[in-house]
Amino acid sequence: MSRNHAFPSRAGDFLLASKRCEITLLQQLLQMGKLVGRVSQLIHVLQRERGTVNIYLCSQGALFSERLAGRAQDVEQAELEVQRQLAQLDDNSAPLVSASRLFSRIACALHNLTALPELRRQVQQRQMLQPVAMNTFNDIIHSLLALVFEAADACVDPRTARALIAMFSFMQGKELAGQERAIGSAGLAAMRFDNTAHQQLLMLIEGQERCFHTFSEFADQSSLDQWQRMQQQDDREFERLRRIACTQLQLSDRADSSLRWFEITSARIDLMKHIEDRLEEALMASCRHSLAQAQRALATDCVGDVPPQAKESYAVFVAAPLGDASPLVGDGINPRLGRSMLELIQQQSQRLQVLSEELATARATLHERKEIERAKGLLMQHRGLTEAQAHRLLLNMAMNQNRRLIDIANAMLAVADILPPAGDTP
Repeated sequence: MSRNHAFPSRAGDFLLASKRCEITLLQQLLQMGKLVGRVSQLIHVLQRERGTVNIYLCSQGALFSERLAGRAQDVEQAELEVQRQLAQLDDNSAPLVSASRLFSRIACALHNLTALPELRRQVQQRQMLQPVAMNTFNDIIHSLLALVFEAADACVDPRTARALIAMFSFMQGKELAGQERAIGSAGLAAMRFDNTAHQQLLMLIEGQERCFHTFSEFADQSSLDQWQRMQQQDDREFERLRRIACTQLQLSDRADSSLRWFEITSARIDLMKHIEDRLEEALMASCRHSLAQAQRALATDCVGDVPPQAKESYAVFVAAPLGDASPLVGDGINPRLGRSMLELIQQQSQRLQVLSEELATARATLHERKEIERAKGLLMQHRGLTEAQAHRLLLNMAMNQNRRLIDIANAMLAVADILPPAGDTP
């Protein structure tokens, strides 16, 4: 059988190219996993610094002044580690998936971090109010979480995508726990809460439950077991103080409730960090497992099963009827090799299809989160609501109409173009 130039040439080479592309993407994911781990540590020490600053400002400088420099130094060290990881990512010549959005998130996070030196100077001199300082820290942490979200959204490997979603959801829940610590500490220190603080606390508690529920759906079993053990610990004092913060306006409890609340919630957040570290280990293990699996597939399926002379020839691989072992005249390729190559191509195609379906399922969670955030932004823009009020309104609409939150968000986004510009009177 002579060469037929109407058919594609060197099928083996293109099969090799497919697997090599997959390996390149997985190598990039491994780098992204390392970056996410560094960002996780940076967020954690930023949360610690935020908590220290919060107590320092609420106490009019009487408490935690000796801790400010140490907290700032921890953040600077963690920021340096992120910068080192970013340098390795930047040196990678292969383009990342969705690199434009990811690099935009990185630029935003790095820009927000430049606000820290001036913030610290004003805090040290008590020239900044506690809510302003907290909002600045919140914005910085939010931009870092958005970077992790973008990494999860760009992930092309379903196993790693699940690990990233679990870690992002847990990190977000932990951040909401940090904000709850800050608001509770401020109110307990002042011995009073207003209705706005009550609403914020309730929204933060509800948000934590939602994030940890998503984490539970995607996390590995070891991380889940660790989370369940944490949930089973005795936290009666935490629940008592949380109930006071959420329900009472004027407090009659001892003035040291603020410090006790801060100690309890800080210990709780530190335990969460241990789980977050376990999620990072699971993420890196997933990246390395997928990469090793793809490299083995490249070596075994493509190199071991296809003779070198087959990869160098222009040939049409034709599978003969079962039982027919007669050679094909021309290039010396027999039906067995034809069937072997076709099976390899079919297996690669089927495997990529399965991966695509699994990845689509994982990404659906991220897509829903993104659409809900867009709907909240729409309400904030056109109704002048805060983020907490916008989320509460979406929840109330979903409950009143007996529909899912994502359905309400999609319906709202569908009419976004016909809404009047923000500020116009109806």
